[in-house]
Amino acid sequence: MLVVRKLGVPYYPELAMGAIASGGATYLDEHTIRMAGVSQEAVAGVLNDERRELLRREALYRGQRPQLSLKGRTVIVVDDGVATGSTMRVAIAALRASKPARIVVAVPVAPESTASQLAAIADHFVCAHSARDFGGVGQFYRDFGQTSDAEVRALLSRSHQDTL
Repeated sequence: MLVVRKLGVPYYPELAMGAIASGGATYLDEHTIRMAGVSQEAVAGVLNDERRELLRREALYRGQRPQLSLKGRTVIVVDDGVATGSTMRVAIAALRASKPARIVVAVPVAPESTASQLAAIADHFVCAHSARDFGGVGQFYRDFGQTSDAEVRALLSRSHQDTL
């Protein structure tokens, strides 16, 4: 299990100015930070808040289960879609530290520019639909509501039972 958190611009949290992942991987999009006029103090504040949330979710979702070794394995990373690619970039960086044989990224939707950037850093990139005119991942879903902690825990528990 790898927990990733988007670092949203303070006054527009849906816009990613970076992301963090389990194990300490951090990606900061300096271009977005500059263009959005986010101060270093504000970036530090968002980082602090999201690190706390990442640790809370890791503890809640993993429980007492140990981290699996990924060395030499093929890892498939799936997301509901990518927009800026910040969270997927940091996920790939965090996973590379575990020395997997391959990292495969699979998403249903992405902007064309982000898709080409991620294809360059993943070992294999699969995207069902890439669009030039991309307003956000949610535009491709009827219901794009948040997944609750309880839903995540139930799915992880079921997944863990299936591997025993």
